[in-house]
Amino acid sequence: MRAACWARGGDPGGCQPRVGAGPGGRGGRPSAANVRADQTAASKIVGKATPEERPALLKQAKDLAEQVKAAEAAQAEAESAFTAAHMAIGNVIIDGVPAGGEDDFVVLDTVGEPRAIENPKDHLELGEALGLIDMERGAKVSGSRFYFLTGLGALLQLGLLQLATQVAVRNGFTLMIPPVLVRPEVMAGTGFLGAHADEVYRLEADDLYLVGTSEVPLAGYHSGEILDLSDGPKRYAGWSSCFRREAGSYGKDTRGIIRVHQFDKVEGFVYCKPEDAEAEHQKLLGWQREMLAAIEVPYRVIDVAAGDLGSSAARKYDCEAWVPTQQTYRELTSTSNCTTFQARRLSTRYRDENGKPQIAATLNGTLATTRWLVAILENHQQPDGSVRVPDALVSFVGTPVLEPR
Repeated sequence: MRAACWARGGDPGGCQPRVGAGPGGRGGRPSAANVRADQTAASKIVGKATPEERPALLKQAKDLAEQVKAAEAAQAEAESAFTAAHMAIGNVIIDGVPAGGEDDFVVLDTVGEPRAIENPKDHLELGEALGLIDMERGAKVSGSRFYFLTGLGALLQLGLLQLATQVAVRNGFTLMIPPVLVRPEVMAGTGFLGAHADEVYRLEADDLYLVGTSEVPLAGYHSGEILDLSDGPKRYAGWSSCFRREAGSYGKDTRGIIRVHQFDKVEGFVYCKPEDAEAEHQKLLGWQREMLAAIEVPYRVIDVAAGDLGSSAARKYDCEAWVPTQQTYRELTSTSNCTTFQARRLSTRYRDENGKPQIAATLNGTLATTRWLVAILENHQQPDGSVRVPDALVSFVGTPVLEPR
Protein backbone atom coordinates (compact mmCIF):
# COMPACT_ATOMS: atom_id res chain seq x y z
CA MET A 1 0.00 0.00 0.00
CA ARG A 2 2.80 2.42 0.88
CA ALA A 3 4.73 1.76 -2.32
CA ALA A 4 1.80 2.76 -4.53
CA CYS A 5 1.45 5.96 -2.55
CA TRP A 6 5.03 7.28 -2.75
CA ALA A 7 5.92 5.89 -6.17
CA ARG A 8 4.55 9.11 -7.65
CA GLY A 9 7.89 10.74 -6.96
CA GLY A 10 8.95 13.83 -5.04
CA ASP A 11 8.23 14.10 -1.32
CA PRO A 12 7.34 10.58 -0.13
CA GLY A 13 4.80 12.14 2.22
CA GLY A 14 3.18 14.09 -0.60
CA CYS A 15 0.24 11.73 -0.97
CA GLN A 16 -0.77 12.12 2.66
CA PRO A 17 -3.38 14.90 3.03
CA ARG A 18 -4.29 16.62 6.25
CA VAL A 19 -6.45 14.67 8.67
CA GLY A 20 -10.10 15.24 7.79
CA ALA A 21 -9.41 15.98 4.11
CA GLY A 22 -11.41 13.80 1.80
CA PRO A 23 -12.16 12.96 -1.79
CA GLY A 24 -15.07 15.42 -2.02
CA GLY A 25 -17.07 14.94 -5.18
CA ARG A 26 -14.37 13.24 -7.22
CA GLY A 27 -14.93 9.96 -9.00
CA GLY A 28 -17.93 10.76 -11.23
CA ARG A 29 -20.61 11.26 -8.56
CA PRO A 30 -21.87 14.86 -8.02
CA SER A 31 -20.59 16.32 -4.78
CA ALA A 32 -23.02 17.36 -2.05
CA ALA A 33 -21.95 20.97 -2.59
CA ASN A 34 -22.83 20.83 -6.30
CA VAL A 35 -26.23 19.24 -5.70
CA ARG A 36 -26.91 21.75 -2.92
CA ALA A 37 -26.11 24.58 -5.33
CA ASP A 38 -28.59 23.13 -7.83
CA GLN A 39 -31.20 22.93 -5.08
CA THR A 40 -30.63 26.57 -4.14
CA ALA A 41 -30.90 27.67 -7.75
CA ALA A 42 -34.12 25.66 -8.20
CA SER A 43 -35.63 27.22 -5.08
CA LYS A 44 -35.02 30.69 -6.48
CA ILE A 45 -36.73 29.76 -9.75
CA VAL A 46 -39.78 28.46 -7.87
CA GLY A 47 -40.30 31.88 -6.35
CA LYS A 48 -40.41 33.51 -9.78
CA ALA A 49 -42.44 30.79 -11.54
CA THR A 50 -45.98 31.12 -12.82
CA PRO A 51 -48.74 29.10 -11.11
CA GLU A 52 -48.69 26.66 -14.01
CA GLU A 53 -44.89 26.08 -13.75
CA ARG A 54 -44.74 25.90 -9.99
CA PRO A 55 -45.94 22.27 -9.33
CA ALA A 56 -43.29 20.78 -11.60
CA LEU A 57 -40.60 23.02 -10.17
CA LEU A 58 -41.62 22.16 -6.60
CA LYS A 59 -41.33 18.46 -7.42
CA GLN A 60 -37.89 19.10 -8.93
CA ALA A 61 -36.81 20.98 -5.76
CA LYS A 62 -38.05 18.12 -3.60
CA ASP A 63 -36.13 15.60 -5.72
CA LEU A 64 -33.02 17.74 -5.42
CA ALA A 65 -33.45 17.87 -1.62
CA GLU A 66 -33.41 14.07 -1.56
CA GLN A 67 -30.36 14.06 -3.79
CA VAL A 68 -28.60 16.43 -1.40
CA LYS A 69 -29.23 14.05 1.50
CA ALA A 70 -27.98 11.09 -0.52
CA ALA A 71 -24.91 13.00 -1.74
CA GLU A 72 -24.06 14.16 1.79
CA ALA A 73 -24.35 10.60 3.11
CA ALA A 74 -22.19 9.25 0.28
CA GLN A 75 -19.62 11.99 0.80
CA ALA A 76 -19.44 11.33 4.54
CA GLU A 77 -18.99 7.61 3.89
CA ALA A 78 -16.27 8.26 1.30
CA GLU A 79 -14.44 10.69 3.58
CA SER A 80 -14.59 8.21 6.43
CA ALA A 81 -13.13 5.44 4.25
CA PHE A 82 -10.54 7.83 2.85
CA THR A 83 -9.42 8.96 6.32
CA ALA A 84 -9.29 5.36 7.59
CA ALA A 85 -7.11 4.33 4.65
CA HIS A 86 -4.88 7.36 5.13
CA MET A 87 -4.47 6.66 8.84
CA ALA A 88 -3.43 3.09 8.09
CA ILE A 89 -0.35 4.28 6.18
CA GLY A 90 2.71 4.66 8.36
CA ASN A 91 5.67 6.95 7.79
CA VAL A 92 8.30 6.24 5.16
CA ILE A 93 11.39 4.63 6.71
CA ILE A 94 14.69 6.46 6.28
CA ASP A 95 17.37 4.63 4.26
CA GLY A 96 19.79 2.80 6.55
CA VAL A 97 17.29 1.84 9.26
CA PRO A 98 17.84 -1.83 10.19
CA ALA A 99 15.33 -4.25 8.70
CA GLY A 100 13.34 -6.64 10.89
CA GLY A 101 11.41 -6.53 14.14
CA GLU A 102 11.87 -5.97 17.86
CA ASP A 103 15.02 -8.10 18.17
CA ASP A 104 16.77 -6.83 15.03
CA PHE A 105 18.08 -3.51 16.37
CA VAL A 106 21.70 -2.47 15.83
CA VAL A 107 23.85 -1.40 18.80
CA LEU A 108 25.52 1.92 17.92
CA ASP A 109 27.40 2.56 21.15
CA THR A 110 27.90 1.20 24.66
CA VAL A 111 28.87 3.60 27.45
CA GLY A 112 30.18 2.58 30.88
CA GLU A 113 30.82 -0.79 32.48
CA PRO A 114 28.19 -2.41 34.70
CA ARG A 115 29.30 -2.70 38.33
CA ALA A 116 29.79 -6.11 39.85
CA ILE A 117 27.01 -6.19 42.48
CA GLU A 118 26.72 -9.30 44.58
CA ASN A 119 23.09 -10.35 45.08
CA PRO A 120 21.60 -7.09 43.79
CA LYS A 121 18.18 -6.02 45.03
CA ASP A 122 15.63 -4.84 42.52
CA HIS A 123 14.33 -1.28 42.45
CA LEU A 124 11.07 -2.13 44.23
CA GLU A 125 12.75 -3.90 47.13
CA LEU A 126 15.15 -0.98 47.47
CA GLY A 127 12.41 1.61 47.04
CA GLU A 128 10.21 0.06 49.73
CA ALA A 129 13.08 -0.38 52.20
CA LEU A 130 14.16 3.22 51.65
CA GLY A 131 10.62 4.62 51.92
CA LEU A 132 10.62 5.85 48.31
CA ILE A 133 7.87 3.79 46.64
CA ASP A 134 4.53 2.49 47.94
CA MET A 135 2.95 0.09 45.45
CA GLU A 136 0.57 -1.50 47.95
CA ARG A 137 -1.28 1.72 48.71
CA GLY A 138 -1.13 2.74 45.06
CA ALA A 139 -3.04 -0.44 44.21
CA LYS A 140 -5.45 0.15 47.08
CA VAL A 141 -6.28 3.64 45.83
CA SER A 142 -6.19 3.17 42.04
CA GLY A 143 -5.64 -0.48 41.14
CA SER A 144 -2.71 -2.48 39.82
CA ARG A 145 0.27 -0.69 38.29
CA PHE A 146 -0.31 2.50 40.24
CA TYR A 147 2.00 3.69 43.02
CA PHE A 148 2.93 6.49 45.35
CA LEU A 149 6.38 8.08 45.26
CA THR A 150 6.95 9.11 48.87
CA GLY A 151 9.41 11.34 50.71
CA LEU A 152 12.84 11.25 49.13
CA GLY A 153 11.43 9.16 46.28
CA ALA A 154 9.26 12.10 45.24
CA LEU A 155 12.23 14.46 45.64
CA LEU A 156 14.40 12.14 43.54
CA GLN A 157 11.92 12.20 40.66
CA LEU A 158 11.34 15.95 40.90
CA GLY A 159 15.09 16.50 40.93
CA LEU A 160 15.52 14.33 37.87
CA LEU A 161 12.83 16.21 35.96
CA GLN A 162 14.19 19.60 37.07
CA LEU A 163 17.64 18.60 35.85
CA ALA A 164 16.09 17.68 32.50
CA THR A 165 14.39 21.08 32.22
CA GLN A 166 17.69 22.80 32.99
CA VAL A 167 19.41 20.88 30.19
CA ALA A 168 16.54 21.70 27.84
CA VAL A 169 16.37 25.41 28.59
CA ARG A 170 20.16 25.71 28.39
CA ASN A 171 19.96 24.32 24.86
CA GLY A 172 17.27 26.62 23.54
CA PHE A 173 14.08 24.75 24.40
CA THR A 174 10.99 26.64 25.58
CA LEU A 175 9.64 24.93 28.69
CA MET A 176 5.96 23.98 28.47
CA ILE A 177 3.44 22.45 30.86
CA PRO A 178 0.84 21.24 28.35
CA PRO A 179 -2.70 19.87 28.70
CA VAL A 180 -2.82 16.10 29.17
CA LEU A 181 -6.27 15.78 27.57
CA VAL A 182 -6.41 16.26 23.80
CA ARG A 183 -8.97 16.17 21.02
CA PRO A 184 -9.25 13.09 18.77
CA GLU A 185 -7.85 14.91 15.72
CA VAL A 186 -4.66 15.77 17.62
CA MET A 187 -4.20 12.24 18.94
CA ALA A 188 -4.86 10.82 15.46
CA GLY A 189 -2.62 13.38 13.79
CA THR A 190 0.39 12.28 15.81
CA GLY A 191 -0.14 8.63 14.84
CA PHE A 192 -1.28 7.25 18.20
CA LEU A 193 -4.70 6.00 17.12
CA GLY A 194 -3.47 3.36 14.70
CA ALA A 195 -2.25 -0.10 15.61
CA HIS A 196 -1.64 0.92 19.25
CA ALA A 197 -4.92 2.74 19.89
CA ASP A 198 -5.73 0.25 22.67
CA GLU A 199 -2.85 1.77 24.68
CA VAL A 200 -4.65 5.10 24.92
CA TYR A 201 -7.14 6.10 27.63
CA ARG A 202 -10.29 7.72 26.21
CA LEU A 203 -12.87 9.80 28.08
CA GLU A 204 -15.93 8.94 26.02
CA ALA A 205 -18.29 11.44 27.67
CA ASP A 206 -16.05 14.32 26.60
CA ASP A 207 -14.50 12.76 23.47
CA LEU A 208 -11.01 13.48 24.77
CA TYR A 209 -7.89 11.33 25.14
CA LEU A 210 -5.33 11.19 27.95
CA VAL A 211 -1.86 11.55 26.48
CA GLY A 212 0.85 8.92 26.84
CA THR A 213 3.49 11.55 26.16
CA SER A 214 3.55 15.34 25.92
CA GLU A 215 4.71 14.81 22.33
CA VAL A 216 0.99 14.75 21.49
CA PRO A 217 -0.09 18.21 22.77
CA LEU A 218 3.21 19.71 21.61
CA ALA A 219 2.61 18.33 18.10
CA GLY A 220 -0.85 19.88 18.18
CA TYR A 221 0.42 23.22 19.52
CA HIS A 222 1.12 24.61 16.04
CA SER A 223 -1.47 22.60 14.11
CA GLY A 224 -3.04 24.57 11.28
CA GLU A 225 -0.29 27.22 11.49
CA ILE A 226 2.52 28.48 9.27
CA LEU A 227 5.70 28.74 11.35
CA ASP A 228 8.60 31.12 10.98
CA LEU A 229 11.65 28.84 10.86
CA SER A 230 13.94 31.41 9.29
CA ASP A 231 15.98 31.61 12.51
CA GLY A 232 16.18 27.82 12.91
CA PRO A 233 14.13 25.06 14.56
CA LYS A 234 11.53 25.66 17.25
CA ARG A 235 12.26 23.51 20.31
CA TYR A 236 9.84 22.83 23.17
CA ALA A 237 10.23 20.77 26.33
CA GLY A 238 6.97 19.49 27.81
CA TRP A 239 6.71 18.44 31.46
CA SER A 240 3.59 16.38 32.06
CA SER A 241 2.02 13.35 33.62
CA CYS A 242 1.49 10.59 31.06
CA PHE A 243 -1.04 7.76 30.92
CA ARG A 244 -0.87 4.38 29.20
CA ARG A 245 -3.23 1.45 29.47
CA GLU A 246 -0.41 -1.09 28.91
CA ALA A 247 -2.92 -3.29 27.13
CA GLY A 248 -1.57 -6.71 26.23
CA SER A 249 1.41 -6.47 28.58
CA TYR A 250 -0.01 -8.70 31.30
CA GLY A 251 2.76 -10.73 32.89
CA LYS A 252 5.47 -8.44 31.52
CA ASP A 253 7.29 -6.16 33.95
CA THR A 254 4.35 -6.09 36.30
CA ARG A 255 6.61 -5.74 39.34
CA GLY A 256 7.58 -2.23 40.34
CA ILE A 257 7.49 0.87 38.16
CA ILE A 258 8.87 -0.32 34.82
CA ARG A 259 5.43 -0.58 33.18
CA VAL A 260 2.81 1.54 34.91
CA HIS A 261 -0.36 3.36 33.95
CA GLN A 262 0.75 6.83 35.06
CA PHE A 263 4.19 8.43 35.14
CA ASP A 264 5.87 11.81 34.72
CA LYS A 265 8.13 12.84 31.88
CA VAL A 266 10.03 15.71 30.30
CA GLU A 267 9.79 15.39 26.53
CA GLY A 268 11.74 17.39 23.96
CA PHE A 269 9.86 18.28 20.78
CA VAL A 270 11.24 20.00 17.68
CA TYR A 271 9.74 21.66 14.61
CA CYS A 272 12.21 22.20 11.80
CA LYS A 273 12.69 22.23 8.04
CA PRO A 274 12.85 18.67 6.61
CA GLU A 275 16.47 19.13 5.52
CA ASP A 276 17.43 19.91 9.15
CA ALA A 277 15.66 16.91 10.69
CA GLU A 278 18.55 14.43 10.71
CA ALA A 279 20.88 16.95 12.36
CA GLU A 280 18.22 17.74 14.98
CA HIS A 281 17.81 14.02 15.60
CA GLN A 282 21.49 13.71 16.47
CA LYS A 283 21.24 16.75 18.75
CA LEU A 284 18.31 15.22 20.64
CA LEU A 285 20.30 12.02 21.09
CA GLY A 286 23.22 14.10 22.37
CA TRP A 287 21.07 15.79 25.02
CA GLN A 288 19.75 12.40 26.11
CA ARG A 289 23.33 11.18 26.47
CA GLU A 290 24.07 14.25 28.60
CA MET A 291 21.21 13.33 30.93
CA LEU A 292 22.30 9.69 31.17
CA ALA A 293 25.84 10.77 31.98
CA ALA A 294 24.42 12.93 34.79
CA ILE A 295 22.70 9.97 36.47
CA GLU A 296 25.88 7.89 36.09
CA VAL A 297 24.46 4.62 34.74
CA PRO A 298 25.89 2.30 32.07
CA TYR A 299 23.85 2.42 28.89
CA ARG A 300 23.82 1.57 25.21
CA VAL A 301 22.35 3.30 22.14
CA ILE A 302 20.43 1.24 19.61
CA ASP A 303 19.11 1.94 16.13
CA VAL A 304 15.58 0.49 16.28
CA ALA A 305 14.58 -1.85 13.44
CA ALA A 306 11.95 -0.78 10.92
CA GLY A 307 9.32 -3.25 12.10
CA ASP A 308 9.49 -1.88 15.66
CA LEU A 309 9.15 1.83 14.85
CA GLY A 310 5.41 2.38 15.06
CA SER A 311 3.52 4.45 12.52
CA SER A 312 4.97 7.94 12.97
CA ALA A 313 8.75 7.45 13.26
CA ALA A 314 10.99 7.25 10.20
CA ARG A 315 13.95 6.45 12.46
CA LYS A 316 14.26 5.97 16.20
CA TYR A 317 17.19 5.66 18.58
CA ASP A 318 16.69 4.14 22.02
CA CYS A 319 19.02 4.59 24.99
CA GLU A 320 18.89 1.53 27.23
CA ALA A 321 20.33 1.45 30.74
CA TRP A 322 21.83 -1.58 32.44
CA VAL A 323 19.49 -3.14 35.01
CA PRO A 324 21.57 -5.30 37.40
CA THR A 325 18.77 -7.58 38.61
CA GLN A 326 17.74 -8.38 35.05
CA GLN A 327 21.30 -8.60 33.73
CA THR A 328 20.29 -6.78 30.58
CA TYR A 329 19.74 -3.33 29.12
CA ARG A 330 16.25 -1.80 29.29
CA GLU A 331 14.89 1.22 27.45
CA LEU A 332 15.03 4.50 29.34
CA THR A 333 14.59 6.96 26.51
CA SER A 334 13.74 7.19 22.82
CA THR A 335 14.18 9.87 20.19
CA SER A 336 12.27 9.73 16.91
CA ASN A 337 12.56 11.56 13.61
CA CYS A 338 8.98 11.75 12.33
CA THR A 339 9.96 13.72 9.18
CA THR A 340 6.82 15.36 7.70
CA PHE A 341 4.40 12.64 8.85
CA GLN A 342 2.82 14.36 11.86
CA ALA A 343 3.02 17.91 10.50
CA ARG A 344 1.27 16.88 7.28
CA ARG A 345 -1.60 15.30 9.18
CA LEU A 346 -1.85 18.34 11.47
CA SER A 347 -1.29 20.91 8.69
CA THR A 348 1.81 22.49 10.26
CA ARG A 349 3.85 24.37 7.68
CA TYR A 350 6.61 26.93 7.23
CA ARG A 351 7.53 29.28 4.39
CA ASP A 352 10.51 28.46 2.22
CA GLU A 353 12.95 31.04 0.84
CA ASN A 354 10.41 31.90 -1.87
CA GLY A 355 7.61 32.44 0.63
CA LYS A 356 5.81 29.27 -0.41
CA PRO A 357 4.25 27.16 2.39
CA GLN A 358 5.93 23.76 2.91
CA ILE A 359 5.29 20.91 5.34
CA ALA A 360 7.49 21.07 8.45
CA ALA A 361 9.30 18.13 10.06
CA THR A 362 8.85 17.08 13.71
CA LEU A 363 11.04 15.17 16.13
CA ASN A 364 10.71 14.10 19.75
CA GLY A 365 12.97 12.75 22.47
CA THR A 366 12.57 11.95 26.17
CA LEU A 367 14.91 13.80 28.53
CA ALA A 368 13.79 12.14 31.79
CA THR A 369 10.95 9.99 33.06
CA THR A 370 9.83 8.03 36.11
CA ARG A 371 11.33 4.78 34.78
CA TRP A 372 14.80 6.29 35.22
CA LEU A 373 14.42 5.70 38.97
CA VAL A 374 14.75 1.97 38.25
CA ALA A 375 18.24 2.44 36.79
CA ILE A 376 19.31 4.92 39.45
CA LEU A 377 18.29 2.75 42.39
CA GLU A 378 19.65 -0.53 41.06
CA ASN A 379 22.95 0.76 39.70
CA HIS A 380 23.80 2.89 42.73
CA GLN A 381 22.81 0.44 45.47
CA GLN A 382 25.36 -0.26 48.22
CA PRO A 383 26.01 -3.50 50.18
CA ASP A 384 24.30 -2.08 53.29
CA GLY A 385 21.04 -1.47 51.40
CA SER A 386 21.57 2.26 50.93
CA VAL A 387 21.63 3.97 47.53
CA ARG A 388 24.09 6.64 46.45
CA VAL A 389 22.45 9.69 44.88
CA PRO A 390 24.19 10.78 41.64
CA ASP A 391 26.12 14.00 42.22
CA ALA A 392 23.96 15.95 39.75
CA LEU A 393 20.84 15.19 41.82
CA VAL A 394 22.15 15.71 45.37
CA SER A 395 21.14 19.38 45.53
CA PHE A 396 17.57 18.47 44.57
CA VAL A 397 17.24 15.50 46.93
CA GLY A 398 19.07 17.09 49.87
CA THR A 399 21.28 14.11 50.73
CA PRO A 400 24.09 12.19 48.99
CA VAL A 401 22.86 8.82 50.27
CA LEU A 402 19.40 7.28 50.63
CA GLU A 403 19.43 5.28 53.86
CA PRO A 404 17.12 2.40 54.84
CA ARG A 405 14.38 3.46 57.22
